[in-house]
Amino acid sequence: MFNIENIRKDFPILSEVINGKPLIYLDNAATTQKPQAVIDTLKHYYEHTNANVHRSVYTLSERATKEYEAARDKVQKYIHATHREEVIWVRGTTEAINLVAQSFLRPQLKAGDEILITAMEHHANIVPWQLVAEQTGAVIKVLPINDQGELILDELDNLLTSRTKLFAFTYISNAIGTINPVKWLIDKAHEKGIPVLVDGAQALPHVKINVQQLNCEFFACSAHKGYGPTGIGVLYGKKELLEKMPPYQGGGDMIRTVSFEKTTFAELPLKFEAGTPNIADAIGFGAAIDYLSQLDWKALMHYEHELFLMAKEALKEIPGLRIIGEAKDQASIISFVMDGAHPHDIGTIVDSYGVAIRASHHCAMPLMKRFCVPATARVSFSFYNTKEEIQVLLEALHGVKKVFGLP
Repeated sequence: MFNIENIRKDFPILSEVINGKPLIYLDNAATTQKPQAVIDTLKHYYEHTNANVHRSVYTLSERATKEYEAARDKVQKYIHATHREEVIWVRGTTEAINLVAQSFLRPQLKAGDEILITAMEHHANIVPWQLVAEQTGAVIKVLPINDQGELILDELDNLLTSRTKLFAFTYISNAIGTINPVKWLIDKAHEKGIPVLVDGAQALPHVKINVQQLNCEFFACSAHKGYGPTGIGVLYGKKELLEKMPPYQGGGDMIRTVSFEKTTFAELPLKFEAGTPNIADAIGFGAAIDYLSQLDWKALMHYEHELFLMAKEALKEIPGLRIIGEAKDQASIISFVMDGAHPHDIGTIVDSYGVAIRASHHCAMPLMKRFCVPATARVSFSFYNTKEEIQVLLEALHGVKKVFGLP
C-alpha cells in the first residue's frame, strides 16, 4: 500500500499555511519540495563537514571529498551509468545542455550542418543550439507536434539526414506532460549514426532512468526536479565521447598541470568541473536519491497516475476550461486555459485558497505559439499530493469563475 499520510510527514513544508489555508503545492514540474532527509543532510554538512574537496589532507576536507564523491556514485547507480566518470556535476539541466552544445557539438559543426529538436522543447533545449548555430552557420530543424501535443513521428525520417549532427529532445514535456517514445527516437537516430541528447529534467521524478538501456549519448537532469536541492544537476555522457571533448570551462580542479606556456587537464570527471563545486548540494542530491530509492516506485507511479486522471476528468467538467495537450501517454502535468480569465489571474486567485500552481509560458514559448495561447495555467502532481487537494483546486477554479462572473 502507498501510505500517503506517512509520505507527507517526510515533507515539512506541506504543513505550511498560505493565506490562512493549508498549502496545496501543485507546481511540482517547476520544482519539487524537499524531504526532511535532504534538509537534514544539508544542515549536517554545514555544521559538521564544510570544507573544500580534492585539495587538502585534513579531516574535514577528506570527509567532504568522501561524501561528495559518494553522491556521484549514488547518481551513477540510480541512472545506471556504466562508469562513475560519466557523471558530471553541473548546475542543472540547462548547464548540462550548454556544456554539450559548446564542448561536443560546436567543434564539429560547419555551415549547413543541422541540429534537430522538437516543437515541445523547453527554452533550455532550444537556445543553446541556436547559439552554436549562429556561431557556426548550422541550421536548427524542428520535429512538429499534432493537436494532441504528440510528436508527428512520420516526419522524423525526412528530418534525420546526413547533415544532422545531433538530435536533442525532451523525455517529458514540462509544459503539457507528453511522454515521448524515447527509446524509439534514440534508435531511429542511431540508425543514421546520429548522436542523441535527452533532456531528462521532468523524467527524473516520474520514471526510472536507465541510460544504458536508452543508449543515449547524453542525458541531462536537475536535482531540484527530483526532491533534491536547487543549483545542482548531472550531465551523463558516454565515456568515450567525454574523453574526446575539450573542457567547457577553465580553472581550478580541472587541471593536471599549469604553466604559462601550456595547461594539461585532469581526467574525467574533473575535466568538466572547474572551480569549487556545489559540494553541499551534490551531497544533498545523494540524500534525495537515497530517499527515492527506498520508495515503492510501482505504487508511487500508480498513485500519481490516479491523481492525474482524477484531476484531468474533473477539470474537463468545468465550463469554459480547455486542456492544452492531451497525448495518449502523459505524465502528471496538466496545462489549461479558461475563457475570460488570464492564466496569471487564475494563479493569483487560486493562491488565495492556498493552492500553488504555475501560470506562464513555462519556458516553452514556441509550444505556446503552436497552440495559439500566450500562456497556460499548469498543475503538476507529486506522490505527496492528495485527492482532497484536487477537490480544493476545483473549488478554487470555481472561485475564479465567480470573480469574473463566468458561467
